[in-house]
Amino acid sequence: MLSFKDFPVGRRFDFPPRTVTAEEIVTFAREFDPQPMHVDEAAGRASILGGLAASGWHTSAMMMRMLCDSYINQTAAEGSPGVSAMQWKRPVLAGDTLSGHCTVTEARLSRSRPEIGIVRFVANVVNQHGETVALCDYANMIRTEAPEAAAHAHG
Repeated sequence: MLSFKDFPVGRRFDFPPRTVTAEEIVTFAREFDPQPMHVDEAAGRASILGGLAASGWHTSAMMMRMLCDSYINQTAAEGSPGVSAMQWKRPVLAGDTLSGHCTVTEARLSRSRPEIGIVRFVANVVNQHGETVALCDYANMIRTEAPEAAAHAHG
C-alpha cells in the first residue's frame, strides 16, 4: 500500500491501455450527455469531431479509471480536494486506444490534518497516435501512513 512518502515530485505512473468502443460511447452519452455527436454515428461524422465521439465527461471518467488502475487503488488515498483544470484537447472516437500517464508536480502535508498529504498531479491521456486527448491538473489526499502500518504503530 502506497502512502504520502511514495509520491515525490516527478514520480510518474503509466496508464494501462484502454480501447473505446462505439457501444460504450453511446451508452454513457444516452445517460449523461445525449448530444447528437455522442449518440449517433452519422451526426458525429457531420460534426467538427469527425465521427462518433466520446463526451468529454466520458473521457474524464475513463481517465479516472486509468488513475485507479495505475495507482489510486494501491494507495492510502482519501479522495480529492478538487480538479484545477480539465482540458479536452482532441476528440476520442470509437476505436481509439487510450493510454498515458500522470506525474506528481507537488507534495506537501496538510496544514489542518498533518496525517494527510496533498499531492498534486498532471495527467496526460493520449490516443494510439500519441496525441494528447485530455489533460488534467488535480490533487489527491493521501495518508502519511498506510492504514495497516498506522494500526501496528499505534496498536
